[in-house]
Amino acid sequence: MRQDRRVPLSLATVNVNGIRAAVRRGMPAWLEQRRPDVLALQEVRADDATLTGLLEDSLGGGWHVAHVEPTDAGSKGRAGVAVATRLPVRGSRTTLDARFDGTGRWVELDVETPASPTGLLTVVSVYVHSGEAGTPKQDDKMAFLDAAGARMTALHAAAAAGGPQAVVCGDLNIAHTERDIKNWKGNLKKAGFLPEERAHLDGWSAQGWVDVARQLAGPVDGPYSWWSWRGQAFDRDTGWRIDAQWATPGLAERATSCEVDRAATYAERFSDHAPVVAVYGG
Repeated sequence: MRQDRRVPLSLATVNVNGIRAAVRRGMPAWLEQRRPDVLALQEVRADDATLTGLLEDSLGGGWHVAHVEPTDAGSKGRAGVAVATRLPVRGSRTTLDARFDGTGRWVELDVETPASPTGLLTVVSVYVHSGEAGTPKQDDKMAFLDAAGARMTALHAAAAAGGPQAVVCGDLNIAHTERDIKNWKGNLKKAGFLPEERAHLDGWSAQGWVDVARQLAGPVDGPYSWWSWRGQAFDRDTGWRIDAQWATPGLAERATSCEVDRAATYAERFSDHAPVVAVYGG
């Protein structure tokens, strides 16, 4: 059956850096203004009731929420990912690889929407490890990227075979190119801009995944999505573009906009990350 391309889907992704803190700093006002159809969150750091309560207080009831709380000692209180929508859903998955069960870094939700060519869209919220060059933390990050890449291969193959289109949203903790980080020369040997990390994103692109923000913005610096709380990084726009939406080709060709909701001032930030909001269809 032919899908109606005139019906748009608004999809927002944001690392909230602790949803309780984000609420105190003004996140509900942003939610009320944007009113996304689908919301992907990272570093939730809260339970299901707290997350659902925020959404209901801001936008009313009727939310379907797929949420993974971290349970292991190294991630508890620090991670947590979720996808929320009031659109009809078909199912969800929380396991990427047994090694990362309990880390709260990957969740999938299947959403019914005519914005997808097949009427069904798999939305992934991912929070990649920050890593630390030359340490076990970096080994964990690379292993996670291997697991994520394997799952993305399967999602891409399903979309190519006429199954659900897919979009992987979240905090990748990797700046892909020199355009994606202000001080790239000073970070060549640091986690987040290492050649072996960036090679994973090269692989996604070679497979056919599309970095939607880059596709629409073209070869420009940024737009950045993360700035340190410290110093004048935000005011000077010394940032990193590490939050993204990577879509399968059938969905990416329907992207009409992808914006970074950068706060007007430092004082108005509700996280050290800014939301990345894309519209598909329409």
